[in-house]
Amino acid sequence: MARARTGVRALGAVLAAVLGASLAGCSSTGGKRAEEARKAQAAAGRSAVTTPRWTFAMVTHSGDGDTFWDIVQNGAEQAAVKDNINFLYSHSDEGQQQAQLVQAAIDKKVDGLIVSLAKPDAMKDVIVKAEKAGIPVITVNSGSEQSKAYGALTHIGQDETIAGEAVGDELDRRGKKKALCVLHEQGNVGHEQRCAGAKKTFAGQLQNLYVDGTNMPDVQASIEAKLQADPSIDSVVTLGAPFADAAVQARKTAESKAEVDTFDLNAKVATALTAGTLGFAVDQQPYLQGYEAVDLLWLHKYNADVLGGGRPVLTGPQIITKNDAAELQKYTERGTR
Repeated sequence: MARARTGVRALGAVLAAVLGASLAGCSSTGGKRAEEARKAQAAAGRSAVTTPRWTFAMVTHSGDGDTFWDIVQNGAEQAAVKDNINFLYSHSDEGQQQAQLVQAAIDKKVDGLIVSLAKPDAMKDVIVKAEKAGIPVITVNSGSEQSKAYGALTHIGQDETIAGEAVGDELDRRGKKKALCVLHEQGNVGHEQRCAGAKKTFAGQLQNLYVDGTNMPDVQASIEAKLQADPSIDSVVTLGAPFADAAVQARKTAESKAEVDTFDLNAKVATALTAGTLGFAVDQQPYLQGYEAVDLLWLHKYNADVLGGGRPVLTGPQIITKNDAAELQKYTERGTR
């Protein structure tokens, strides 16, 4: 367990060092001028490059109204403005429909594809078709283990098993003994990996609870029933920010004292962390996933660059607590964290 904690903290240190270097680079007069020029271009919808106006499509497994993917899309769109990219976005939480959307992008002869692989078996054939058509593919968020095998240039996101292990470690640090891991999307391999990772490092007991994530009242009722049936549960872990609030409401109705923790960060989660309604959140920086995916496709088209050396480019996990939330609040409110 100590090794897992060290790995997560080391990753956080690397990310912090990269961010620090970026901020230091902007501290000089020239850096400030460059940043001001970039902001002016973005505000005016002008690119910062003179490369051809390529078309990139992003096709994700997002359901309707998922705020996490709004943040991913924000990052991708801002990078697209900078890189003179015509950006197309579509999504479906059904594997076969997501594959059909990828096929539609292939038929449009896009210049690059960004795809999430939450349901990799449904996506394999169409990813191979894209590559045979000469369309470079970058995978994001889900499917890091399948990405290389399917021929993608690289994968950008967090390692879901490592993220789950970080949760197990944090639960131990907080003295928790019995946790509930709430899976809101059947067949999502990343969700299974998160709960399995948490179970691996958590010294207490962890149970999986499957709910219908498309029906929030059902999510709340299912968690409430579980808490009422087992008062010894002292922690509920949701796998997405929108479901944390349902868990908080379920805890209240069930008159449970269980702590609610969640994967992912948004403005509502940051507020709840500050207020102490939530214990901690696991941030995988979705804005960075979208931004870097577009940027790396542009770099590949422009300069044949490939990042990661055959391994995933990690954007998390980072454990966010009440102490961190206030600082990040302004970023969540503008939709970039």
